[in-house]
Amino acid sequence: MILRVTKEPDFRQERSRRSYLALIEAATELFGKQGYDSVGTPEIAQRAGVSVGTFYRYFDDKHEVYLEIARRSMVAAYTETIDGLTPARFVGLARRETITHTIALLFDHVLTRPHLSRSFSEMSLRDPEVAELRRAFDEVSVRRLTELITAIVPRTVVPDPEATAWVLYGSAMQCAYGLAEHVGPAPIGPDRAKKALADFVERALFPG
Repeated sequence: MILRVTKEPDFRQERSRRSYLALIEAATELFGKQGYDSVGTPEIAQRAGVSVGTFYRYFDDKHEVYLEIARRSMVAAYTETIDGLTPARFVGLARRETITHTIALLFDHVLTRPHLSRSFSEMSLRDPEVAELRRAFDEVSVRRLTELITAIVPRTVVPDPEATAWVLYGSAMQCAYGLAEHVGPAPIGPDRAKKALADFVERALFPG
């Protein structure tokens, strides 16, 4: 599965595992600050406090570590937001709290490292492997939301759960990317956007 939780090798020593994770964290920080093209493997190794040879022990090049960072970020976003949504969380008054909390988590995930999330978006337009990761993330997210909507909302209210899931998901992601200034300064602040999006989602799924 392309969105597997991790691609970590089998470590025989804890020190090797620490070096690997240090490289991941260093590369994440550098790509987030400088973008993909401006970062080289020597910088990543130096920031991680290891040799360039240690970098190549785990990764073929910077593209491979970038893909692993993108994969980890998307898995974390899915796990922290959509995967935990169950029908039980939408019973009665809890539904508003669940919607609001999920939107807050999604926004926080994107806004914590806005430059990195923008880099993922830009790279998905020019790198087929990053684009494949994005498609897989979008597909699994929409599929999960479709299952949820089917379980909690009657067909008389939402006749097409898949289309509704796609529209709600797209709206949430575009709001988050807009707040992260992927296409320029956002015209409104996060609090207003969160409330408006929560109102939109609640009215779409639970009219009246």
